[in-house]
Amino acid sequence: MTKPRDPAAPITDATRVVQAGRREEWTQGIVNPPVWRASTILYDDVADLRANARRDTTHRLFYGRRGTPTQWSLADALTELEPGAEGTLLYPSGVAAIATALLAVLSPGDEVMIPDSAYDPTRSIGNGILKRMGIATRFYDPLVGAGIADLIGPATRAIFMESPGSLTFEVQDVPAIVAAAKARGIVTLLDNTWATPLLFPAIARGVDYTILACTKYVVGHSDVMLGSVTAGPGRFEALRSATYQLGQCVSPDDAWLGSRGLRTMKLRLDEQGRSALAIAEWLKRRPEVARVLHPAMPDCPGHEVFARDFAGPAGLFSVVLRGGSDAGRVAMIDGLAHFGIGYSWGGYESLALPIDPQHYRTVTQWKAEGPMIRLQIGLEDTNNLIADLEAGLARFTAAG
Repeated sequence: MTKPRDPAAPITDATRVVQAGRREEWTQGIVNPPVWRASTILYDDVADLRANARRDTTHRLFYGRRGTPTQWSLADALTELEPGAEGTLLYPSGVAAIATALLAVLSPGDEVMIPDSAYDPTRSIGNGILKRMGIATRFYDPLVGAGIADLIGPATRAIFMESPGSLTFEVQDVPAIVAAAKARGIVTLLDNTWATPLLFPAIARGVDYTILACTKYVVGHSDVMLGSVTAGPGRFEALRSATYQLGQCVSPDDAWLGSRGLRTMKLRLDEQGRSALAIAEWLKRRPEVARVLHPAMPDCPGHEVFARDFAGPAGLFSVVLRGGSDAGRVAMIDGLAHFGIGYSWGGYESLALPIDPQHYRTVTQWKAEGPMIRLQIGLEDTNNLIADLEAGLARFTAAG
């Protein structure tokens, strides 16, 4: 039996991530919605089959590709985390979510604008499949803000944002870009993976489609590939149509693991953000470090926007070393005891990755004082991680 809620008590994010998506008809008294695996759905008779085909199948058993309560539970929970959202659909990866969202709103002859700081697979979509379809991609300075109004062309139909950028961490002025887009009837999309809706509720800020690589903070355990797109008012039908036509779906087992991870996401995000900021501030004081690129630090590009719009820090940032060589960077990373070497982030374990953003720029230049490392801060003890990095910096210096 569903317990009544006190309407006078506002539901906070900490409560919402625990309760969201747990409809009684799906849980049937079980705390976690169970794993419903299905391909074929059986009907009572032909009349039932025909009647069901004419109904909205978003939350109705129809065929396995349309989902079961396991997938719907996670999708609904993500919708609840975005005030004002119309609905959410799930995808087998964050890249699949980005590609489907773009294909839902673009047609041959259109143009999409993408920030020059974007995640490389996003750039590849623009320079690859979209180009082959006759859709132009124009890259823009991520710090352009309201000035994007001067860049919008007659064929521009969508503006994609990624804030902060996942290598160099420029924070985009999303509200200003959204305002310029709305004035021209242009669709806006945001890769909000770094912040999640807990730190930046994108739909409430006017974004039309907000995208998460759920592989990261939602799942939180580095064991599932998963993505999502949440649509703002009036935008869900176009997304659903493209999703169904492309046959995009996720397994119920992966969706279930996503739901399980979601329940602790706020706790993990808060702790990882706290630890990451402490480590970033320590690194900034080190003579071996030229710059620390963390949006919560005053000298990070776009920090003033971060301070205005974000609820707090997350656990991913980059470090620019002072001088030195790639060999020194390799020596530093290879010898780390508490940092794994690998792609992705958002899991409970810390990671270190050599990065070279200058190779991924076309309209802006990226210059650094030395080699760069991106750090994902996990749930290990902060002091252990600092000691590990201190030893790593000694190796970097010794390597010359």
